[in-house]
Amino acid sequence: MPATVSPSWAYSLQLPQDPRAPGLARQTLRSVLRTHAMGSLVETAELLAGELLANAYLYSDGPYTLRLRAMEATRLRVSVWDDNPHIPPPFGADRPAGPPHWGAEHGRGLFLVRAYADNWGGYPLAGTGPYGGSGGKLLWVEVHA
Repeated sequence: MPATVSPSWAYSLQLPQDPRAPGLARQTLRSVLRTHAMGSLVETAELLAGELLANAYLYSDGPYTLRLRAMEATRLRVSVWDDNPHIPPPFGADRPAGPPHWGAEHGRGLFLVRAYADNWGGYPLAGTGPYGGSGGKLLWVEVHA
């Protein structure tokens, strides 16, 4: 009897506070999605992960973690943990109603998250978090094929 492949899997990648880390994480994301026949999600997932990773690199002081998890055969959750407890819009209660001002220097990337993610959320973590650190926050997005 042939073995069936479960659509459920998860990968975690711990990243150092290094400017090259977000790019390596995006390369890993592309490889993982293609390996698991989720190539149709690569562009959107890479855009969304790139925004979360860039924010973790820019606004946290230590290492951060990318986690990729198949929720179903056609649905992916991308999570990023970092040590900064601040939950930025659009993930927190202060979700902005519209796009950022045309001249705004911040907030445009997370506006893309709102526009392209099928679902998103974030929450602070107290104590030792599941992603290898203590405290901080977890931001996540979901994309569907």
